[in-house]
Amino acid sequence: MTEKIGIGIQEFDEIREGKCFYIDKTYFIREWWESKDKATLIARPRRFGKTLNMSMLKQFFSVDYEGREDLFEGLSIWEEKEYRQLQGTYPVISLSFANIKEKNFPMTRKKICQLITKLYEEYSFLLFTGLLGEADKRYFRRVSENMDDSDASLSLYQLSDYLYRYYGKKVIILLDEYDTPMQEAYVNGFWDELASFTRSLFNSTFKTNPYLERAIMTGITRVSKESVFSDLNNLEVVTTTSNKYMTAFGFTEKEVFNSLEKFGYGDKKEEIKKWYDGFVFGKITDIYNPWSILNFLDKRKIDTYWANTSSNGLVSKLVREGDADLKSVFEELLKGKNILCPIDEQIVYNQLDDDSEAVWSLLLASGYLKVVSIEKKVVGKRQLYELSLTNMEVLDMFYDMVRGWFKKSAGNYNAFVKALLINDVEAMNEYMNVISEEIFSNFDVGTKPSKLQPERLVSCYDCKGVANGSSLNDSSNLYAMTSKSSRFYHGFVLGLLVDLAEDYIVTSNRESGFGRYDVMIEPKDRSKEAFILEFKVYNPRKEDSLEETVENALIQIEEKQYETNLSAKGIPIDNIKKYGFAFKGKKVLIGCRG
Repeated sequence: MTEKIGIGIQEFDEIREGKCFYIDKTYFIREWWESKDKATLIARPRRFGKTLNMSMLKQFFSVDYEGREDLFEGLSIWEEKEYRQLQGTYPVISLSFANIKEKNFPMTRKKICQLITKLYEEYSFLLFTGLLGEADKRYFRRVSENMDDSDASLSLYQLSDYLYRYYGKKVIILLDEYDTPMQEAYVNGFWDELASFTRSLFNSTFKTNPYLERAIMTGITRVSKESVFSDLNNLEVVTTTSNKYMTAFGFTEKEVFNSLEKFGYGDKKEEIKKWYDGFVFGKITDIYNPWSILNFLDKRKIDTYWANTSSNGLVSKLVREGDADLKSVFEELLKGKNILCPIDEQIVYNQLDDDSEAVWSLLLASGYLKVVSIEKKVVGKRQLYELSLTNMEVLDMFYDMVRGWFKKSAGNYNAFVKALLINDVEAMNEYMNVISEEIFSNFDVGTKPSKLQPERLVSCYDCKGVANGSSLNDSSNLYAMTSKSSRFYHGFVLGLLVDLAEDYIVTSNRESGFGRYDVMIEPKDRSKEAFILEFKVYNPRKEDSLEETVENALIQIEEKQYETNLSAKGIPIDNIKKYGFAFKGKKVLIGCRG
């Protein structure tokens, strides 16, 4: 009889007692124990078995599970006598920050203190053992959700001391999803406060704790040492590019293919590979997303399981609010192309708004990007990583994310695209003005100008006449422009790319003829019409009306012969439609030629 698939079960004993499907990862216990590392931070994407492995470690080592050899019999760790003798022999402090997703620092601090208070309640019997002095008892009773910072920072240190006195052995500390509250702190603007609080807690717990045997922290990211781990020089950090524990999280291709055969889906290997493979940990390629594999085996259909397990709000925020350069690179990723950039695995959250490098680093750590190759360091230069979207599931998630940006005006947006394809200029104007009014502010969030092309589109109120009337690709005015409308424009281009991907190739800011066009929509079927879009901002000093701005845009398309690339691909000139877009604030006027 085939095992049951236990979806969402994160406790090791529940899986084993319920005889649920399980791929043996108990060798991780041996690998970690033999490393001799005092404190270890393991960064892996969400839903890659971090919590289950932490539960496994707890139930293997904890004195609370003494005599539970039934949980490990038949698994690889139980084949070795010396490890059988280790089971159930250590005091273990285990806690998780996974559910700490508060919107402000006071509530986040309170939630952390509540978790610690619950731990103390579990060990309240220590108050009656005679091992604690009066000062210890007073401290024990001060531990609460409202304890002061001094008591909070020492709480896990003190608990380690008390457990050491009782059991006569140093403690193992397991902290799961340590960075969940930190991501919320960044999104909601209380990063500095939380970093200061956790820095003190982590230092006393993991660095200056003489009662600590070993410790593991897990999370999605490696938060920069300067932010949180400045005093933890004993911390062994294992990221997705490290060669430690490469197969302990996620499923290998052999494990996946064996499972597919076992459940009768051997004919689905290639499709499963396309959708859920692509993760790279250290030297091991072809790591599969375990959450999606389990859900496929359970529900028997391909779907975006992993992408839908949580809100992708942080990722969406970073891309949607990113500058023109970031959106342009993201456009290339959505087209299936690779990008080349430096990576810093120490995520600096307060740099995410200003540094696209930090964004790509976060997307890599989160599993949305994978390393295709690494360029060797050249003297004086940083190592470059070739990155791509991980797999079809990730691509599908990003498509949905971009569509979500237009959710408020989805009906009008879809109607605009249909009007564009049938050359209904009147309808295009009607729908585009509604779209602009409804979603402009969705992208109008940045203040930092782009450093590189493509240059930015601006509204007349953005720069008060400076560079007004400029095309998106008038490089002489590059640094005179602000980023507000640019972000709207590039978000709009991404929307076109996603909406038309099945039948068209959408490109922006590419050379053709004697210049760089703003947007080109090329049909995959050469018998269909192609489209060139040029965007300009109304200049009251040079133009009398939006109509004149539209005309200038259309003239530029023709004078610079932007249709050259399309003609070279065999598309007849009569099948090339040319559109001029004129902007004045959120008001848009569109004209057509061809």
